[in-house]
Amino acid sequence: MKDILHPSCLLIAGAGFLFLLRDLGKSRRDPALVALAFTYGFSALSYAISLTWVWVRIDSTLGVTNIAVPLAQSCVVLVFALQATVLAHWSKPLAEARRRGRLLLTAAAAVILAMGVLFVFLTPATQRPTDFSLYYAHDPFFQAYLTLYIATYTVAEVYLARSCWKYARTASRPSIARGLRLISVGAVITLGYSAIRIGAVLGAVFGFSVRGLDPYAWLCGDIGAALTQVGYFLPTLATRSRAVRAWCTAHLRYRRLRPLWAAMDRADPGIALRRPARQRDDLLRGRSAEFPLLRRRVEIRGGQTLLRRYLDPAVRTASQTRRGAEGLTGAELAAAVTADQIRAALARHRAGEPVDAPADYADAELPLTTPEDELLHLERVASYFTPPRPDAPYPASPHSAPSGART
Repeated sequence: MKDILHPSCLLIAGAGFLFLLRDLGKSRRDPALVALAFTYGFSALSYAISLTWVWVRIDSTLGVTNIAVPLAQSCVVLVFALQATVLAHWSKPLAEARRRGRLLLTAAAAVILAMGVLFVFLTPATQRPTDFSLYYAHDPFFQAYLTLYIATYTVAEVYLARSCWKYARTASRPSIARGLRLISVGAVITLGYSAIRIGAVLGAVFGFSVRGLDPYAWLCGDIGAALTQVGYFLPTLATRSRAVRAWCTAHLRYRRLRPLWAAMDRADPGIALRRPARQRDDLLRGRSAEFPLLRRRVEIRGGQTLLRRYLDPAVRTASQTRRGAEGLTGAELAAAVTADQIRAALARHRAGEPVDAPADYADAELPLTTPEDELLHLERVASYFTPPRPDAPYPASPHSAPSGART
């Protein structure tokens, strides 16, 4: 049963560790994410060591029979300390969370040291990668060893179950609340593993056997641990998902504004303070488009200012009539008319024919109070904008000019 369940848990823990690995190299680390990364790392290591073929290889390499047992279980003890540290950082002030984290890691080190001492006295001579706990349950030193380990295991899981359920009620985000509740459920399930392992010790003392329950011990331990790992990962996954969506949205918006910006840039390259990098290169390198997008907004507005002298009032009047007949109203109407004005102004600019009494842009009176409002509006303008043909005759009649298409 162990070799059936452990690979799946190893996959979950290993994937979580690799996903969070980049946080280990940041100069300004988020201590909760770093602790969470190590949680997944040690958890994956414990599963890997416990696999039968790895267990046998470690024993033969180090020359100590069943040395994989304290190695794997020491990783589990560290996982408990790190899980509680993550929870402290999620629920306590930073200074208090750090103090609690140091205390938890010190306690884990003390438990690991005591387990090591007891294992030295155990001197297991027979390699038992599948039923070690049951086979050595009669040994007094192993009984002490297992009691210490399972006591630590049980206390940690009870603490996680109670604390996570409590903090879920006041969580600031739904993803955190769901994650904490899932951790609680997983922690409760793992208590089945504790009960069966303690039952093995009591059975050796009082003369009964729990060998038939051994598969259920692994089942409870691995399923509960997997749910706990997923629960810890939900808030991080939600945060990363939002970041990925924001990254993708910024690049998409940047691309949508390109035709409008490019037409103005051809009219006067001076609107761009710095030539932009190719978006394809930024995509391949994983760069964000947030700052280039803000710069593009400023440059388009600069282009509109440049074209202000070329805004023919007749173009605005004709465009408002035509666009209104298409059923556009409000901000959509202002965006479409502004797009038509820009198109006609670009044609006039190329011909060098400014207007004596230029009109205002149709979007001049829109309440665009934030950069986000302005970006949304410019996206609407770009969706209606069609650049003038280089060979288009001047003056362009507003009634014959293409109306543009939404993209």
